[in-house]
Amino acid sequence: MNNTSISLEQVLESNFGYKTFRIGQKEIIMDILNGSDVLGILPTGTGKSICYQLPSLLLSGITIVVSPLISLMMDQVKQLKSSGFKDVVAINSFLDFDQKRYIYQTLQDYKLIFVSPEILQQKELFLYLKQQTISLFVIDEAHCISQWGHEFRPDYQKLNKVLEQLGNPPVLALSATATREVQQDIIKSLERPRMVKHIYPMDRENIMLTIQEVEDQDEKLEVLTRYLSNYKVPTLIYFSSKVSCESVALQLSVRLPNQRIAYYHGGMEQMDRISIQQQFMNEQLDVICCTSAFGMGINKNNIRLVFHYHFPGQIESYIQEIGRAGRDGKESLSVLLYCRRDEALPKQLIQSELPQDEDLRRVFRYIQKEADKLTSLDISDIQTLFEISETQWRFILVQLEKHSISLENVLKYDQDRLDRLLMKIQQVRDKRFKLKMSKYHEMLAWLKTENCLRKELYTKFQNDYTVLEHQCCSNCGIALDLFNPEQSNSNPRLAINWEKRLHQLLVGENDETK
Repeated sequence: MNNTSISLEQVLESNFGYKTFRIGQKEIIMDILNGSDVLGILPTGTGKSICYQLPSLLLSGITIVVSPLISLMMDQVKQLKSSGFKDVVAINSFLDFDQKRYIYQTLQDYKLIFVSPEILQQKELFLYLKQQTISLFVIDEAHCISQWGHEFRPDYQKLNKVLEQLGNPPVLALSATATREVQQDIIKSLERPRMVKHIYPMDRENIMLTIQEVEDQDEKLEVLTRYLSNYKVPTLIYFSSKVSCESVALQLSVRLPNQRIAYYHGGMEQMDRISIQQQFMNEQLDVICCTSAFGMGINKNNIRLVFHYHFPGQIESYIQEIGRAGRDGKESLSVLLYCRRDEALPKQLIQSELPQDEDLRRVFRYIQKEADKLTSLDISDIQTLFEISETQWRFILVQLEKHSISLENVLKYDQDRLDRLLMKIQQVRDKRFKLKMSKYHEMLAWLKTENCLRKELYTKFQNDYTVLEHQCCSNCGIALDLFNPEQSNSNPRLAINWEKRLHQLLVGENDETK
């Protein structure tokens, strides 16, 4: 083993308490330390954060981490500080004026700075950042860059301009679910054609995959009650509807008074969401009923059950959500409750994300006359004025920006140019709708396949998948009576019953196959 390997292993153990690297970590870190731009695609739960936390200790300047969620930033900062890593800070909307000003004036004292892509657009922060030496620029959840990604965030596409103004520091882009098309889109958007790619299989063999068809919502509630009565373990239940998320959480709380159950969705106050997340992390809650807003970057290794009350609109979302189970490598279970009546819900959600023709015409009629008034309105005023969602408004704004039109200068353009722009936005909208519907049909086809669920799930993203002889999926056959998450074995292929385990403990038998 060379000196570099030894020193990296020593840094890992002394600062993070791990003796060995997980898959892909060391390879990515070595390329970062050599100054390369890196794209890392690693399975959910394999420790992507080490890939930038460790280099930040060894690099001379500051490491900036662009993260999509405030709760995720705060959680990572809290964990790092508790482990002795003090030179870290998250810059977000929770900081008051004095806190923010102090951090800006002392940026040089930090090794690791977490920011959202939106706050990077603020001129004051940018002026201070430009005075620092940026050794590494990290983009977490990098699939958000791609317009073909499942969680596209428009402000992520502005990061190439941010990088240019910061002097083009080395870039590390990380994701767990990025198709080949999304990978290329990330590289193209960042304008980093020579990025070193480290792409690893996302197949998690310790997670059993189960699809259970049900007749209606009442049967879903019965199934959930039965599972949660048998297993009191950290559990996530995913919903596509905020109303259902709250309703089912309340019903389960009545049915299961011994389980500590809460709900979490994007419509809640930010402090309430953060409180729920922290309680779950600290073992003060057993079950979280949530929408896709929960779970990104959650560093909790003992989640054993992940349910889908509604099926997500695309396979990428499903893979990311089930990947929050069994991060410690122990046997875990994914249960998707499939009801044919739910098939219309993803279509409705897709339509609600994109503005309809009348929405676009309504917005354009207004901005042609009174665009200057829009700059003083907040997002809730915009939604009321145009009767559109925040997501639809952001879609429109991004399209205007792509054509170098801001709300401040839109009045300068004649009717013909604005009419042509409206047609272009409609074309982009139609293309995006078509893409989302194709992903919806992929998800639906997977739900109805009679082949191995694992094979059909992962071969879209990688060349192969792990063939399991035992406890694979509901199509291959699994024995739920052998699933014991409270004493889950680190080797998911060796499911043993409690009598055999007790015998091992009493007589010291080590061979589990006897």
